[in-house]
Amino acid sequence: MHMKKERASETPAIKRIMIVDDHPIVRQGVRHILEQEPDLRICAEAESATDALHALQEHKPDLAIVDISLKGTDGLELTKWIRAQNDQIPVLIMSMHDESLYAERVLRAGAYGYVMKAEVADRIVDAVRKVLKGEIYLSDKVGQSILHEVSGRSTGVDQSPIRELSDRELEVFRLIGQGHGTRDIANMLHLSVKTIETYRSHIKDKLGLANATQLVRYAAQWNER
Repeated sequence: MHMKKERASETPAIKRIMIVDDHPIVRQGVRHILEQEPDLRICAEAESATDALHALQEHKPDLAIVDISLKGTDGLELTKWIRAQNDQIPVLIMSMHDESLYAERVLRAGAYGYVMKAEVADRIVDAVRKVLKGEIYLSDKVGQSILHEVSGRSTGVDQSPIRELSDRELEVFRLIGQGHGTRDIANMLHLSVKTIETYRSHIKDKLGLANATQLVRYAAQWNER
């Protein structure tokens, strides 16, 4: 009897994970990788921020893996909402976009780490385990870059003007690149058309673009990278 109890105590507790991504194939891939681990289980999936918030309340996961590029409200805003609702649930961000652009933003939003989709197969298990322990997960290169910036010794790794955009401007820029017009974006983000027009103007100025056509083209090219 004593031996059985001892073995049971050694069994790791199951950690429940929610995946938020608007591509079913991505969700399926992440699920397949993580559920190879005996102590990791996917308890919920969602394809939008709204669905994610409902799933969060219903399933109460130990960790949320969130894609940046959701339709409508993006993963950055969703992370802020999750942290506001329950700051005990850590968030791990994944994205197709370069880590150097988003890493600082996601940390400011309250996320614990960032994994690029191109590296998910190699990095997702390590990232999940580190975040579940309450630690920050970033690539060595970006982690060093952030430390240099904080210390006032920027390495100049990424001089893209995109970095000058605020979180909301970047969200609007992403939606423009997905082909959405001003009114559609206003409805998606629950903002006025005038507010979106102001964001568009600021984005053009910061990126040095002459007109709306250049903005749409640039945003579309950026979304395809």
